[in-house]
Amino acid sequence: MRLRSNWVPGAAVLTLALAAGQATGAAPLGPGGKYVAMGSSFAAGPGIGAPADTPPTRCARSADNYAHQLARKRGLTLVDVSCSGATTRDVLGPWNELPAQIEALTPDTALVTVTVGGNDVGFSTGLVLTSCDLEGAKVAEDVAKMCAAFRDFSRRSARDASDDEAAWKAVEAGLSGIAREVRRRSPKAKLVYVDYIRVVPTNDPCAAMPLPEAAAKRARAVEVRLAELTAQVGRRSGAQVVKASELSADHKACDKVSWSSPFVVPPKSVPYHPDLAAMTAIADALDVALGR
Repeated sequence: MRLRSNWVPGAAVLTLALAAGQATGAAPLGPGGKYVAMGSSFAAGPGIGAPADTPPTRCARSADNYAHQLARKRGLTLVDVSCSGATTRDVLGPWNELPAQIEALTPDTALVTVTVGGNDVGFSTGLVLTSCDLEGAKVAEDVAKMCAAFRDFSRRSARDASDDEAAWKAVEAGLSGIAREVRRRSPKAKLVYVDYIRVVPTNDPCAAMPLPEAAAKRARAVEVRLAELTAQVGRRSGAQVVKASELSADHKACDKVSWSSPFVVPPKSVPYHPDLAAMTAIADALDVALGR
């Protein structure tokens, strides 16, 4: 994984969409305040350093994802229920042996962060499988196993639902439902949506992200729509929105300093997912957004 780039935390102020209407009488965000982190792999941080859970779980949460880094900065008591592969419905309801992520919310929760929605429309799964198809027999055995695992997961999460308006409406409904549940279960909590980092190169794909141009164009449109939808729900629900999509605009795959893992990754890493630099940048942006 790449090390953190020379990113200036103060610049995060320019990338935050701060909506009015946060809960009044908010619970304190000082040391010991309860922080619940929810979402998918773009929140969990699979493959980034040491696992957060002992023994490790299938959620593959990292001890250095943005939630853990922010909790250490502020001395918060973190309950991280983010999970790789999660959709909005897994935040709102159980997923096999896992309870709904919202079950972690309590009346004394002071902060809630949410990064979710990509799996609802098959975003990262579609990207990886498109690269797997393009590379075909050229991939090494370990990459072939990774491709097989993503194909298995695609049976649950649509490979590419970017043209499915029903899927997009479900994302919007899910994000809005999460906000309602946060307000109901944790009325004093500050709610912050963190959207997805940008990973798809602006220009021609490269070895780090082998994609046909048509697939890259479609994936860029998904990134934009996910960011716009998250911002819209944030505004309507009176939440804050930290725009990781803007923070990472110059750090996509194929950029000089990328914040996402490439197609061929080190052991235990996941292609086209945030790396340590991305998680650190998001944690810094959150710290600025929350104020002191």
